[in-house]
Amino acid sequence: MSIEQAAPVAAPFAPSAVVGQPAGRAAATLANADAPREQSQLRRNLRRFLIGNRLNFVGLVIVVLFFILALFGELLAPYSPYQQDITNSKLLAPSWSHPMGTDELGRDLLSRVMTGTRISLQVAVVVLGFAVTFGTLVGAISGYFGGIVDEVLMRITDMFLAFPALILAIAIAASLGRDLKYTMVALATVYWPWYARLVRGQVLTIRERDFITAGRGLGLSGPRLLLRHILPNAISVVIIQITLDIGYAVLATSSLSFIGLGAQPPSPEWGTMITTARNHIREAWWYTTFPGIALALTVFAFNALGDGLQDALDPRSGHR
Repeated sequence: MSIEQAAPVAAPFAPSAVVGQPAGRAAATLANADAPREQSQLRRNLRRFLIGNRLNFVGLVIVVLFFILALFGELLAPYSPYQQDITNSKLLAPSWSHPMGTDELGRDLLSRVMTGTRISLQVAVVVLGFAVTFGTLVGAISGYFGGIVDEVLMRITDMFLAFPALILAIAIAASLGRDLKYTMVALATVYWPWYARLVRGQVLTIRERDFITAGRGLGLSGPRLLLRHILPNAISVVIIQITLDIGYAVLATSSLSFIGLGAQPPSPEWGTMITTARNHIREAWWYTTFPGIALALTVFAFNALGDGLQDALDPRSGHR
């Protein structure tokens, strides 16, 4: 049971339902009384998310679709994304047999776009997984302990934030080599300082609240307060930011691949497909169009989902 739940037990006038009961039973009774309230709030948040704005539902559907394609896209694809047929299927326009047309090597674009979903989302998950973990650790330590620890960690963070994000990612990827794994390293290096700053701000606010002061008075250690009571109250903001950043991470991955620093041919990564299609844009409009639409839909869907989560999880948005 958290400190916030325990606080009402210490109130000078206990509810009549717990008068005369032992402390443990009183706390359990209060926890059970709060459970319907929490469930009701959860239902209101879910209803606000699904019904409050239609774009939230559209974004959720597209995100689910893309995750399905990321898991099973290559199995569901009508053709192999690497199968070539230069003789009979070179740069064919969209048709029933090839709904998105074919490329300069006769490969089916629908199959390649479906398979490329896995690559783009996989990179985004790996990049944000590292960025969130490392950034949250740095921000939490900096915000809670303050002093010289905060000063040193934030000055290091500012060094990374001093450069434009995409320019820094290009510099790191170019120095390491032209490979998708180096793209992940470059983007993770760019993203973690933003999470460090975000978490630090949340920790600075939460550590001054009354229930944290009460926890210190009860003798709880700093690490326990940080891990059990401060970070759980800051996690909703981090979740919202992750949802927004997935789309931007996919876009940044495609941007690096577009200039030759990410995935390399014959990979069906969307940015790689678009940069190859530039040479055929006059005679094959579909070659650049469909990978571009997939990229735009991904960014739109995660942005819509992130905005919807922000409205649902932010108590100040209850009047909307």
